[in-house]
Amino acid sequence: MDTMRERFATTTSRLLDEDPRLAVVLAEITADRFREAATTHPDRVINVGIREQLLIGAGGGLALTGMRPIMHTFASFLVERPFEQIKLDFGHQDTGGVLVSAAGSYDWPTGGFTHMAPGDVALLDTLDGWTIHVPGHPDEAETLLRHAAAAGDDRVYLRLSEHANAEPRPVDGRGLHTVRSGRRGVVVTVGPMLDNVLAAVDGLDVTVLYASTVRPFDARTLRTAAGASDAADVVLVEPYLAGTSSTAVGEALLDLPHRVLGLGVGRRELRRYGTIPEHLAGQGLDPATLRSRIDGFLAG
Repeated sequence: MDTMRERFATTTSRLLDEDPRLAVVLAEITADRFREAATTHPDRVINVGIREQLLIGAGGGLALTGMRPIMHTFASFLVERPFEQIKLDFGHQDTGGVLVSAAGSYDWPTGGFTHMAPGDVALLDTLDGWTIHVPGHPDEAETLLRHAAAAGDDRVYLRLSEHANAEPRPVDGRGLHTVRSGRRGVVVTVGPMLDNVLAAVDGLDVTVLYASTVRPFDARTLRTAAGASDAADVVLVEPYLAGTSSTAVGEALLDLPHRVLGLGVGRRELRRYGTIPEHLAGQGLDPATLRSRIDGFLAG
């Protein structure tokens, strides 16, 4: 199976052939995978070098001319480093574009903490009008990328990961999908965390909702699932900063007595390189630890 980043490069290269409004702006990362596309479309594949603020500024300028820019690099360099440019060049100017990240929370452990961005979704969540997709499989990433590229002038963030589920799920860019139903509570799992969550809740009488699109938050589906449970107990399992969507859950269930447990990446930096599975275990996101934490919460 190819990775989400590999699928991004091949799909975007095809989209450049199909849609003259699209342009790709790179900051060196993944540029080698766009060499052929850059030869075919030299005016629409732009590599600004290791200048991430310029990456966003150039994308914003393209958007002002009516182009649909797709801007790509690692999440720490795409969202955190040029955050002011995102806020002003897209939000303040009220223009649209597509941010496509890689490396996520711990996807390249040997890169160290400089190449990790567990707070990216929470940071973008401080801005208005962003759609945020977190696919769990390369097929989902392609579907959501095509959706974002054709989404008029919307502002879209597509968060890619090296960590993926074994099989894709049907996605439509709209919110939560019911994977299984139960009575003891609701587990909302995001993107590549689905397989670990399903292993963790095996044998538990809980509803599992899967999100590959986390913003806008699908309050209606969550309310329906929580209302059908014996108790409105909700566990969030997100592959980024723990509790990122807890406020959205609380607002969705504002008039219902409820409890929320937010699981994800902690604020404490794990100062080891390791591997993706070791980082998952270190953050308590492996199936065994998830089972223990979910069991303890539902029994409380």
